[in-house]
Amino acid sequence: MSQPAPLAAAPAFDEAWFAARAQPGVQRLKAYDPGHDLVALRRQYGEAHLVELGSNENPYGPSPAARAAILDSLHALHRYPDPLGGDLKRALARKHGVEVGQILLGNGSHELLMQLGQVFAGPSEEVVFSRYGFAVFALSTQAAGARMRIVEALPREAAMPCGHDLDAIAAAVGADTKLVYVANPNNPTGTWFGRDALVAFLDKIPAHVIVVMDEAYAEMADAPDYASALNVLDRYPNVAVTRTFSKAYGLAGLRVGYLIAQPGLIAVMDRLRESFNVNGPALAACEAALGDEDHLRWACARNAEQRGALAEALARRGLRVFPSQTNFVLVEFGARTPQVEAALVARGVILRPMGGYGLADCIRISVGSADENRRLLAALDEVLA
Repeated sequence: MSQPAPLAAAPAFDEAWFAARAQPGVQRLKAYDPGHDLVALRRQYGEAHLVELGSNENPYGPSPAARAAILDSLHALHRYPDPLGGDLKRALARKHGVEVGQILLGNGSHELLMQLGQVFAGPSEEVVFSRYGFAVFALSTQAAGARMRIVEALPREAAMPCGHDLDAIAAAVGADTKLVYVANPNNPTGTWFGRDALVAFLDKIPAHVIVVMDEAYAEMADAPDYASALNVLDRYPNVAVTRTFSKAYGLAGLRVGYLIAQPGLIAVMDRLRESFNVNGPALAACEAALGDEDHLRWACARNAEQRGALAEALARRGLRVFPSQTNFVLVEFGARTPQVEAALVARGVILRPMGGYGLADCIRISVGSADENRRLLAALDEVLA
């Protein structure tokens, strides 16, 4: 009597097994790196003792009106939120002087940047962006299966070190280019460019190429030459602008962003939008925050004061501080960077290492309150000594 054939070994259902079955674009992806495990660090040090300066959050928090709107919305948690986000869109339209049909809401601008790649780029097509640009630009491109065309940034010896080389970006646009991603001001470098440079750049981009201007930090920019691309949308219909409530408005925990572009682009993007992608309390809070201009101006003024004071204090310690129009500064520590960052973490001061951006000798430091910055500098003095 013949023996039964041995059972085949069961496959190892590990990450590699599933990755082999994913779409080609996803196979090449690496997950977004959020930095340190802040929840674990809060438990380790206690929230009152931890100095969190790694995520570019607003230390002053949202408008009191936004807090009140959240509380007022809690009675309706059993209801779905407005799937259109109509009230918030109307408030945004009034603020920016655009039509409601020019606005798309997202679960943070991250979602919108990812969807722009999904909608407008694909295999055999190209997306152009600068080195040291926002990490999501690469994620969006790879997820769509498109090719990345990464343009070298300005040298560190330039007036705007590691900033966007707009002439080089424009020159890199080719026959297969579908999207160009540009951040102004830029994360993680803090650098920016003005209206004349913006217009000169857009004049060089073919009208059939969509230019995405990520302006997550626009409200904090107070340089006389800074200008938002929202001011030139009528002149350049191929431009789309992303903004967020996470930074200047102090609502990072609610994850709300928005896209402003031509109604036709918004209509196509809306086909991919997840239903009810912005929750009810978030819609209410963001609408209320838009109505409190005084709080926004106050928070941005405090940020500008502390940004200047922090940059000066770091420079006095012999560190190179990159120019910034955001709520963070990029600081060059040189070969000792990993040791400095680790020693600060051991003291409960959390910053953002930049190795993942190709800036391994730099650390990004969020601008905190006066007390947070004082505690940072005290810890840094211990480490540098």
